[in-house]
This record gives sequence, C-alpha cells and structure tokens, in this order.
Amino acid sequence: MLKDITLGQYIPAKSPLHSINPPLKIIFTILYMAALFTVKTYYSYAVFTIYTFLLMIISAIPVKIILKGLRPMMWILIFTGLLNIFMTPGNIIWSISIFKFTLKITSEGLSSGILMAIRLIYLLIGTSLLTLTTSPLQLTDGIETLLKPFNRIKVPSQEIAMMMTIAIRFIPTLTEETDKIMKAQTARGADFETGNIIKRAKAMVPLLVPLFISAFRRADELATAMEARCYNSGIKRTKMKENHMTFTDLKAGIVFTAGAAILLLAEFWIYF
Repeated sequence: MLKDITLGQYIPAKSPLHSINPPLKIIFTILYMAALFTVKTYYSYAVFTIYTFLLMIISAIPVKIILKGLRPMMWILIFTGLLNIFMTPGNIIWSISIFKFTLKITSEGLSSGILMAIRLIYLLIGTSLLTLTTSPLQLTDGIETLLKPFNRIKVPSQEIAMMMTIAIRFIPTLTEETDKIMKAQTARGADFETGNIIKRAKAMVPLLVPLFISAFRRADELATAMEARCYNSGIKRTKMKENHMTFTDLKAGIVFTAGAAILLLAEFWIYF
C-alpha cells in the first residue's frame, strides 16, 4: 500500500499539462480546490466529474497510476463518509439502537456523505496531477514566483519555496524507506497486520525509530550537499530557465475560464 502513494512523484511526459507554466499551474490547482469546496448540487458535481476526467486524459499519465494514489486514503474516505452519514440531522430513513446508543441514517446525511467522499477523491486527484506533471525544480520556481511579491515585507520566498519542495520531494523517498524497513522487520518475525488496533500501534514503534534515524541522516546529507554547492540563504540567485507566459498558458487560461463558467452555470441552474 505504501507504494501506492503518488503525492510527490513526477512522471515526465509530453502533454498540455506538463507544458503549462508552473506558477499558473499552481494557481489553477488552488482555484480547482476552491471550486471543489464551493459546488453543492449534483449538476455541478457532474460537470466537475467530466472536467476532472478530461484533465486526467490530457495529462498523458496512466489513469491507473492516478487512481492508485487513492488506495492509501481509502479508510479515511470511508470514515469521513460514515461520519457525515450518521452525524448529519434530517429525515430519518433507518435507525438502530446499540447499547443505549442510537445510530440514525438520514437522507441529508446520506447525500452529504456521498458528496464529501467524492469531494475528497477529486481533491486527491487534483493535487496528484500537480505533482505528477510538475518536476520538483519547476515546482520550486513556481512557488518562488508566486511568493516573490512578499519579498517587500521581508518574507524569504526562496527559502520557503525550497522547504516546501523538499518536503514534497521526500514523501516518496520516505515511503520507499518505510516499505524497506517493514519488509526487513517482517523477515525477522515482526507482525504489522494481525491483532487489534492497540497491538498494531505498538508494532509500529520499532518501525518509527529506524525511520526517524534514516530521515535525520538524509536531512544531514542534504544539508552537507547544499553547503558543498555553496548554497546560502538570503542571497539573490539567478535561474537557468526563466518562467515566461506562452501561447499554451493562454489556451489553458481560456479553457479553465470556460470550465469555471460552465461549473457556475450548473451550480446555479437549479435556482433559475
């Protein structure tokens, strides 16, 4: 399951999403997430579904790789959906009493649970598409470009962009390291899959200690490598490749604006 985590991975390909300017791509991703938490009707969710699948197709990333990243989050999706189903008040369609507790399923809760699960799935897909189609270097340049106006108030945009990119970049690395440690300890008799929740949590303790040691060692090696390359904070650095708006970015902006207009029309269609 650890190998199914796609956040932080980059897959090179020739597609319109790969060629979009990184700062513009980050802005589009933020607006995508904002629109996702704005829509409420089934009409708008249908439009959002079509829009998301079109993004998956034009990204030139295999669909199975994108959907594979949903597997580690499946329990969170199920738990969130069940909370909305049982905790949302409304018209009761089913109820059961267990040890003085009454579980109730309402029509509003069922609708809210389904829509919340769909919302989280699309959120994971949208963020995965950003990292799958943007290299760590491009992501750093994009974040730095967006934070550059804050330099006037002494915000270190370059350092913040570097830290955020390193954090995202090392997600798959630490995931791979965790998988290796689990396999090594399983070969020595460790058991991570049987027993109750408390027993499984205790079994994770021997896993966390070598993982933290490995993480600190990698951080020290990275710091040494950056110092060997004369990296120093607070110094204005130039770029080998500057970000410039292209005709592809203009077309992407037009398509995104058209998609947002259709989404708004579907969202407020029910009120007309």
